[in-house]
Amino acid sequence: MPSESEMKRMDLAMLYELRLIFNESEKETFTKAEIMELLDQIAITKK
Repeated sequence: MPSESEMKRMDLAMLYELRLIFNESEKETFTKAEIMELLDQIAITKK
């Protein structure tokens, strides 16, 4: 099981990954459904 500091690092990595995805997009706004789809895609690739 990961330590607490490793868990925090993983959380930060996921947030940064989301930041990169949003930043790479030309869109300025996202719907809830679009954000959920992005989160699903990340979760699937992390399995």
